[in-house]
Amino acid sequence: MVRALSAGVRLFQYRNKSGTRRSIYETARLLAPAARRSHALFILNDHADIAAAAGADGVHLGQDDLPIEAARRLLGRDRIIGISTHDLVQARAAEEAGADYIGFGPVFDTATKIAGAAQGAGNLSLIRQAVSIPVFAIGGINHANLAAVMQAGADGAAVISAILSAPDIGKAAEEMVRIIGETEAEIQRPGGHT
Repeated sequence: MVRALSAGVRLFQYRNKSGTRRSIYETARLLAPAARRSHALFILNDHADIAAAAGADGVHLGQDDLPIEAARRLLGRDRIIGISTHDLVQARAAEEAGADYIGFGPVFDTATKIAGAAQGAGNLSLIRQAVSIPVFAIGGINHANLAAVMQAGADGAAVISAILSAPDIGKAAEEMVRIIGETEAEIQRPGGHT
């Protein structure tokens, strides 16, 4: 986390599918203040109750997790709730239920999680046009396809393997931040995409 913070990453999601609820809580309790000290947001995956107890900025839910409305009752209006979506119906339902953002994908093939067939940047663009809340691209995002994801309208991207499997985590994170910045600047230029 420290190397990614130094590289300019400002949103972290702690995802632990195999740990005990106690170990997830203990780790989240350490990560939340570390992110806060660096002015970064810290989101816990799956567990709204642990997110609240550990002082996380919010929770990221899956389609089979606690419903958004129930998570909102636990976390209140001041914390962030995001949810993974895999099609237009789920994306619109998430917005209507009060999600603060959606993750959409998998945009590309990924070995990190099983979430169905790759949706592609074209479907990401359709989702971006259909909802007004932020859309984060998930699934198979790497240095080679990150610019295409941002050009398709993503507000950000969830990246695991492209950073954690790199020989230098800090350099890999730095490169991702650079690509996002350059792509956003290109989009904002006259004649660029909007």
